[in-house]
Amino acid sequence: MTHLSNSHEFPPEHFLNREISLLAFNRRVLAQAADERVPLLERLRFLCIVSSNLDEFFEIRVAGMKEQIKLKSNATGPDRRTALEVFRHVTREAHELIREQYALLNETILPALRREGIYFYKRSEWTEAQQAWIHEFFRREVMPVLTPIGLDPAHPFPRVLNKSLNFAVELEGKDAFGRNSGAAIVQAPRALPRVIQLPKELTGVDYGFVFLSSILHRHVGELFAGMHVLGCYQFRVTRNSDLFVDEEEVKNLRTALQGELPQRHFGDGVRLEVADNCSEAMSDFLLQQFGLTRDDLYRVPGIVNLVRLISVPDRVDRPDLKYPVYQPGLPKQLSGRYDMFESIRKGDILLHHPYQSFTPVIEFLKQAADDPQVVAIKMTVYRTGTDSVLMEHLLRAAQKGKEVTAVVELMARFDEEANLSIAARLEEAGAHVVYGVFGYKTHAKMLLVLRREEQGYRRYVHLGTGNYHPRTTRFYTDFGLMTCNEEIADDVNEVFKQLTGLGKASALKHLWQAPFTLHANLLEAIHAETEAARAGQKAHIIAKMNALIEPEIIEALYAASQAGVTIELIVRGVCCLRPGVPGLSDNIRVRSVIGRFLEHHRIYYFYAGGEEKLYLASADWMERNFFRRIEVAFPVLDPRLKRRVIKEGLKAYLADNCQAWDMDSDGNYRIKPSRRVRTCAQELLLGELAEE
Repeated sequence: MTHLSNSHEFPPEHFLNREISLLAFNRRVLAQAADERVPLLERLRFLCIVSSNLDEFFEIRVAGMKEQIKLKSNATGPDRRTALEVFRHVTREAHELIREQYALLNETILPALRREGIYFYKRSEWTEAQQAWIHEFFRREVMPVLTPIGLDPAHPFPRVLNKSLNFAVELEGKDAFGRNSGAAIVQAPRALPRVIQLPKELTGVDYGFVFLSSILHRHVGELFAGMHVLGCYQFRVTRNSDLFVDEEEVKNLRTALQGELPQRHFGDGVRLEVADNCSEAMSDFLLQQFGLTRDDLYRVPGIVNLVRLISVPDRVDRPDLKYPVYQPGLPKQLSGRYDMFESIRKGDILLHHPYQSFTPVIEFLKQAADDPQVVAIKMTVYRTGTDSVLMEHLLRAAQKGKEVTAVVELMARFDEEANLSIAARLEEAGAHVVYGVFGYKTHAKMLLVLRREEQGYRRYVHLGTGNYHPRTTRFYTDFGLMTCNEEIADDVNEVFKQLTGLGKASALKHLWQAPFTLHANLLEAIHAETEAARAGQKAHIIAKMNALIEPEIIEALYAASQAGVTIELIVRGVCCLRPGVPGLSDNIRVRSVIGRFLEHHRIYYFYAGGEEKLYLASADWMERNFFRRIEVAFPVLDPRLKRRVIKEGLKAYLADNCQAWDMDSDGNYRIKPSRRVRTCAQELLLGELAEE
């Protein structure tokens, strides 16, 4: 494994900044919320997704910048901007983005919802009957679980959970003990819903909602009998949520992680959100409590946690305001009742989610658990959900006495607790549970089944570009390949041996594996196209991924472009490469597709003198994926399926003139109006692959 450890050897002007590019991605998501062609409730959902994305941006990316600034670190990225420079830039961008987000909510989306009979009532609009119902709700459901904390020497400022809803209350007067601290904190319990639906008979509309924050605000005085409330202000603090586990100190990763997880809720503050009515004095007081500055303060004209609104589209039964319902399709060889093992023996099966169903993968594991001829099952678990049907089948297989091995990634960010629970249940059922290799996240998506047949043992394999998560397969675009090709199955088995045992890595016949061969093989494939172009031959690279950051790969693409290679990149999120720079990247085109589904497949295509090498992968082109994760890229060997991937996963997106944003050399994205026939990749694939 060789790579340049010092990306500063490359000219900084060759690279765009990662954090700024990430905020640009969220602008593209926000544009979906602003797009009148998108159904109204889906626009609300996109607005909430922006908030969820920004939460993680602050929890991880901004938190990391602030740590670097605090430590006076000189570390910089390929663009050589210091952490302080980047922090100042993204702070300005984030403030502007959030301002636009709330303006879109208040001035466009909420009024449009009202016109459709979906109301969010402000306190000033409550009728007497609504006030009476809300007051009863407060006394019955809310007040019993509240614990107001007066601030005085005996009651210091409480520990406030990450991203929780809280209220700072300014008070006047003395309590029963003669105390007058002038301030109190009320924490809204996480068990309480943030959006409450009013009875239809009280509103006269189909859907009338009030926010928990409005209810608390109206009735907060009842928590402080005999005192006068001068002000009540929502606030929310976002904390550093990156987990750190020291490799040299850890004897048991599972135990160490269990000890570290509770502290995630109380990391250093990185952002303070307050309602725009919050007094300057209270804002300054809260900033002081969390060790933050004015740059970290975000005043918002509305609720401080828009993520909570994401439940509303699912609670509102208005199909006309949502994307049309569809039924994922099935490949022809899997129609009717099917034996997965017989079907795979007849030929490789390619599944394109969410247009095609994830059910065959579930059925594959179900049949493996129930088949007496199946001897062993091995599976990687990265993100699978807390109530995954896949895990139930894996548990049943272990309970039936099959040799079940689960490689559970405990460090899958924000899924650590779910994965700890899954690991414990699997162990209790008798499965072999391993946690991969410390310091390398197991991000590869692999499922291997060993079956006893007449000719001896045969291995069946599923490889995917996305997680074994039945719910997200309805929203994420991914490919899955099912095969019993002996050489690919041998490669997969070899990777499992590395993960569960010890020993040198063996050469693989087909799979490119990180951290050993993936980066080098990609560079070699790019170089081969470069040499072909220099020799006057046709040369073409197409790649689709979530992020393109790694400097050596970017420089190799620049060299290929200069040699005359046509390079087409479909990068959903962060892209640090600068396309279209004269003399550097004239032949590189970058686009980002944002639509109903989250673009998630990773596809690598190389013309290779007409051979057309094609790989599907779990890995983005990032340093962490190449050098700090266990990833696999796997070839599509069946010519028919290869043509499908090129057509569905690449050409459809390159032809999109509806949801594709083209990137310029400065990192700006634009959807260019087209006079051609409207072509939307996601709609096209729904029409071709899904059932009506």
